[in-house]
Amino acid sequence: MGLKSLLSKPLAWYTAKKIRKWNMQAVALQEKWFHKLLTDAKETLYGLDHQFSSIKTYEDFKKRVPIGDYELLKPYIDKVVHGDRNILWPGKPLYFAKTSGTTSGVKYIPISKESMPEHVNAARNALLMYIAETGNARFVNGKIIFLQGSPEMEEKNGIQVGRLSGISAHYVPQYLQRNRMPSWETNCIEDWEEKVDAIVEETVNENMTLISGIPPWVQMYFDRLSAKTGKPVKDIFPNFNLFVYGGVNFEPYRAKLEKSIGKKVDSIETYPASEGFIAFQDSQKSNGLLLNVDAGIFYEFIPVDEYFNENPSRIWLNEIELDKNYAIILNTNAGLWGYSIGDTVKFVSKNPYRIIVTGRIKHFISAFGEHVIGEEVEYALMTVAKEEGVDVVEFTVAPQVNDPEGGLPFHEWFVEFGSHQPKDIEQFRSKVDKLMQQKNVYYFDLIEGNVLQPLKIRKMQKDSFINYMRSKGKLGGQNKMPRLSNDRKIADELQREFIG
Repeated sequence: MGLKSLLSKPLAWYTAKKIRKWNMQAVALQEKWFHKLLTDAKETLYGLDHQFSSIKTYEDFKKRVPIGDYELLKPYIDKVVHGDRNILWPGKPLYFAKTSGTTSGVKYIPISKESMPEHVNAARNALLMYIAETGNARFVNGKIIFLQGSPEMEEKNGIQVGRLSGISAHYVPQYLQRNRMPSWETNCIEDWEEKVDAIVEETVNENMTLISGIPPWVQMYFDRLSAKTGKPVKDIFPNFNLFVYGGVNFEPYRAKLEKSIGKKVDSIETYPASEGFIAFQDSQKSNGLLLNVDAGIFYEFIPVDEYFNENPSRIWLNEIELDKNYAIILNTNAGLWGYSIGDTVKFVSKNPYRIIVTGRIKHFISAFGEHVIGEEVEYALMTVAKEEGVDVVEFTVAPQVNDPEGGLPFHEWFVEFGSHQPKDIEQFRSKVDKLMQQKNVYYFDLIEGNVLQPLKIRKMQKDSFINYMRSKGKLGGQNKMPRLSNDRKIADELQREFIG
């Protein structure tokens, strides 16, 4: 056992004990953060505009602070970007995390000197909780790779600007710096395909033990490793034993990734966002991700079926129910207030508070009132794929209101299968549709009432989705393929260019 792995175990046990303690105090900690955030920001422009000093209770807060997305806070953020101080949070941010927005163009998410350590601590804690539970610390002795955006920064009025994953690269603990790959120069390559090829060249002969990244882009790395060597990943990296991921549901990618690796490896799921590090997997034995309740964030939740109402219900942690879909709302020590990040979550445990990410509030299909969500389509497709031994590479779903053949409207599923394809695509389609009807009563009613016909599956050419993302300049990094759309912008382009 190496020195690093030996030293990591006492730290892991200490951290696990500390986290288990705040597990039992989650509601009290959230109440503490509620009052602290308001106190710290009461003299900011936003705090003055919304009378923070007069807020005593959560009911007061809901009356003063509206729920909204980036657009609602944009007038304040524009002032921060301009270089003004004390706008959303005391002083000026340390960084802006630069993300792409559909309506706002580029979005600048503030990261403060208070919030940045919480991003770092949560990522570290996920690894330490794994070590504490499993006793496996071997990975800290080998090489570690984080497939991420460029760490190079721009500057805007004295504030550093970059992608969140690139900003995080500056905070890799010193004791891991020698283990970390790829090199700084390779990490700074902007073109994703060029970058992956360079990473393959740098890592193919190294002792890689931990690999981290968004699953579809890790899959591209694995494919290119195997193409270069003719070997599965387990033979290239025999000591690779831990995969860390976030950003998307792993299940649709699991079968292909495990096939590429050639064995099962332990995995840790994380839920980082530019707006805050929301949750992380704290146990290999329990379902869900531990909500990060002591990390500078006060969480609110809106039931998904009320989200677009004029006055939706708005609750905090002490009022949540299990197995109910909520839109998650953040108030943070970087100055985000009533901020809807667009994700939906479901609590699977209250002791401790664990969540699963179920989709995006804007990624749904409800052309006829069915309100189909990502969790449902992923469950239906992957359950049947697993039953039949079918590989699913990627997929997306959209409504088809005007059937070209003159029939009823339907949901159109664009699916790229891997080497193991359905033997009978019609039988496969029928099974998926039946599961969809079981998961979503509105969808069932529309099929039964002859408003919709059962779903149709379009088989896609190999690499269709990678080529689509490439055509949009969104290959790699933190970019993800939308699983559902309520319009046909993506579907029509896929239909024209990529159907096999």
